[in-house]
Amino acid sequence: MEEPIGLIVANIGDAIGVNKMALELAIIMSGAVFLGLSFHRTKDSKSSYYAAIGWIFIGLYFYLQSDHYVEISDPVLILMTASALPGSIILAIWEIKTENTPDALQWLRGCFTWAIIPYFVIFSVPYLNMALIQFTAESAEFMLEFAGLGNYQIGEMMVALDNGSDIPVSEWDGNKWILTESLSEEGFYVQFLNSDNIVVVQFIMACSGLQSMIIFVGAIGALSSVSWKRRVRGLLIAIPTIFVLNMFRNAGIVWLTETYPEWSLMGIGMFDFTHSYAAKAISLFAMFLMAIALFDLLPELHKHIMKILDPMFNAVDKIKNINKSS
Repeated sequence: MEEPIGLIVANIGDAIGVNKMALELAIIMSGAVFLGLSFHRTKDSKSSYYAAIGWIFIGLYFYLQSDHYVEISDPVLILMTASALPGSIILAIWEIKTENTPDALQWLRGCFTWAIIPYFVIFSVPYLNMALIQFTAESAEFMLEFAGLGNYQIGEMMVALDNGSDIPVSEWDGNKWILTESLSEEGFYVQFLNSDNIVVVQFIMACSGLQSMIIFVGAIGALSSVSWKRRVRGLLIAIPTIFVLNMFRNAGIVWLTETYPEWSLMGIGMFDFTHSYAAKAISLFAMFLMAIALFDLLPELHKHIMKILDPMFNAVDKIKNINKSS
């Protein structure tokens, strides 16, 4: 049974004749536009309302993705996406109730704006999407063969259609400049084959590490009080580091999946364990360490993050006090 919010959105799409993927793209891009207006037009009396609308649209988009992560049993992303909508509603209330927008909240608007827009431009332009996937697969192949961990080859670029069938992109008659039709969750992908021509894994856009990179692009790019020179230095630290770490991550997942095909832990196979649990835990820890390193170069970033987290810390303190008094 589909959860009610997703069902309502699906019914709206059916009523206006828009497919699910196009409707979700419209939701997230609308959210980014509203946040962009609020970020670049701070003095506008309506900027708080623009931001509130933007937060709700963005929270709704990420919340709608939780169904997919339930299907693939990814607990980390289930938690993150399911909490997006209530979190965005809290931010929207904060925006409306705040008379003078704090610098940290202003930064957060820009952070989401300049993370979402470039990411979804790449996502919605098939040529860019496929180029990123191909580059990611080739990087993993290079790393594995350089390390002497086997001979691999990359299969033909495929597209997973919404009707459940997969066809080569060369046979796909869709628009390759702008995504106009709904695809399945895999979208575009390439198969990664070993020397015996057996498929080990499939590379999709989510394997590229772009999500992690774009978080830092938004967070650093939105530091409007910081000079461009310092921001560029921050990006030159973050982006190449994430790329290299992601290349090791992909190579590790491929090697472990092929080397230990029968391994399982509580019914979880090697691919699911490394991809959904181990790699995500390591990636989050690596991003945490990178953020700490960047705080030295960009203390403004640390200041804004702590200000955003203040309400959460205050709520925890209040709960602790209530428990102590009882």
